[in-house]
Amino acid sequence: MKVMLGTRNNGKIIEMQRLLAPLGLELENQTDTTIPSPVEDGATFVENALIKARAVSLAAAMPAIADDSGLVVPALSGRPGIYSSRFAHSEATDEENNRELISQLAGHESRAAYFFCCMVFLNQAQDPTPIIAYGQWWGEILLEPKGDGGFGYDPLFFVASENRSAAELPATIKNELSHRGQASAHLVSQLSASLNLNA
Repeated sequence: MKVMLGTRNNGKIIEMQRLLAPLGLELENQTDTTIPSPVEDGATFVENALIKARAVSLAAAMPAIADDSGLVVPALSGRPGIYSSRFAHSEATDEENNRELISQLAGHESRAAYFFCCMVFLNQAQDPTPIIAYGQWWGEILLEPKGDGGFGYDPLFFVASENRSAAELPATIKNELSHRGQASAHLVSQLSASLNLNA
């Protein structure tokens, strides 16, 4: 089965290809097409993941998998949340978003945070029964970036169990622990059952 990945984020594409490999699907990338990214105007990660999957499925005329994920910081009332990729401004780089996060957390005693991911699969754009999976990964925000791996807020996200930032973790460990790894595992399990891939 051919499935379109609804993202233009190269970091996500690499991660998702690894994580979804057990399904044995023929994954195509939105970056290899002229399909535009839709306006993500949902109020939640779930809504935005469905918006992306529907738009890509409709344009490509094939099943689609899309996710919406981001960093949630309770001390900042949940921000950056669904605005994680554009926290500093609409065209912000990862570095600019990281600097904005450090700035806004200055003076806050609690630096607890978690990454959240919602990943969805649609058989077609108007699929009334999407498969929806979630993942959540807790950590703390560092005072300064550490590590040069990963992407997004990974250099600021301290993983206590590994005593390292997410940007310092090998891909194999990150994929086991991360929000996207958890969501992918749940999606793989549900999709395998739905498609009888193990039969």
